[in-house]
Amino acid sequence: MVKVPFDPSRLPVDGIAGEAAVTPDLLDPARLRARFAQSQPTWTPEAPEQLLVPSGLKLRRAAVLIPLVERPEGVTVLLTLRTDHLTSHAGQISFPGGRTEELDSSPIETALRESEEEIGLHRRHVSILGVLPDYVTGSAYRVAPVVALVKPPFELTADPNEVAEIFEVPLAFLMDGMHHQRLSFDLPEGAGRRNVYAMPYERFFIWGATAGMLRNLFHFLRA
Repeated sequence: MVKVPFDPSRLPVDGIAGEAAVTPDLLDPARLRARFAQSQPTWTPEAPEQLLVPSGLKLRRAAVLIPLVERPEGVTVLLTLRTDHLTSHAGQISFPGGRTEELDSSPIETALRESEEEIGLHRRHVSILGVLPDYVTGSAYRVAPVVALVKPPFELTADPNEVAEIFEVPLAFLMDGMHHQRLSFDLPEGAGRRNVYAMPYERFFIWGATAGMLRNLFHFLRA
């Protein structure tokens, strides 16, 4: 498992991805539904952390929900701040989700179950759009990103053992390449150099696997 022994928000910015933003009309709930309902276009997912996983290491299955909340002022992305005492990705920004259990019938079931457990988001508010390609993390998980629209009003209750805070970020902000920073740092014990994305928003530093999955949503919507 890769542990980060420093504050990533203090890393120098190597560059900005800089691609044009997804146009606002494509971020409307109806257009998002239509986009996922179309036959899959040709596009190349990014997986910057995949090279960190040793060859032959068995990856653990997991799934996250990428909740796109239908707000009157525009669609937002619901995210969580993980508590500091967790053994994996402690104190980082993440989507609700977690490890697949034997009784889960699909990645969608894992994402829905974990979202209910972590933040109290009941599945009756959730409309699944589709599943993006798996994202392999440096902590040796193969994560299925499940994208869904979420219809307010709904009430959320954070599990205090896992979630320190729940917040939302405008989808339009995250779907703009000018807000995608490139960062890099050396891994301990000469294990190489890690390249990641970051998408700072107000007081929240979105980076690593969460930013990587958002990059893939960005590529998918632009394709």
